[in-house]
Parts: sequence; C-alpha cells; structure tokens
Amino acid sequence: MADDAKTPPYIYEGVEPVLEARSTITETITDVKDAVTETAHRIGGAIESGKKPGMPLSILANVAREAPLGSLLVAFLLGVAVARRR
Repeated sequence: MADDAKTPPYIYEGVEPVLEARSTITETITDVKDAVTETAHRIGGAIESGKKPGMPLSILANVAREAPLGSLLVAFLLGVAVARRR
C-alpha cells in the first residue's frame, strides 16, 4: 500500500508555463550575429554619410584622385609619425 501513495504536487507546478530551454551556445551565437550585423549597418551608414559632397571622405577622395603620389607621401609620413609614438 505504501507504493500506491502519490506525492503531493509542488505548489509552483502548473502556475507558470514551462519555457522551452534554449542552448546557451545557440543563444550566444545569435546575440553575436545580431551585434555584428547591427555594427556593420551603423558603420556602413557612417561611411555613406561621410561620402556626401562636402564631407571629409568626399574631400579626401577628391584630393587622392587629383594628387595620388602626394597623398601617398602624406599617408606614409603620418604612419611613420604614429609608429614613432609607440
């Protein structure tokens, strides 16, 4: 007779629906993918807004187009100056 006795249910059983367990790896991968996608969109938008006429990237592109060797020299000298600081 002792084997037939049922244990009483826990108080919280049936009160809240059981949530589907998600793998932490899948959840992490999804979070990383969303963050990378959002970052890529934000960077792309910043680059596109910088390419508008009169903006810095537009001016830089025009200067490099008109004087490619001079631009290369300036970039090289800036690289040397930055490298010496370290």
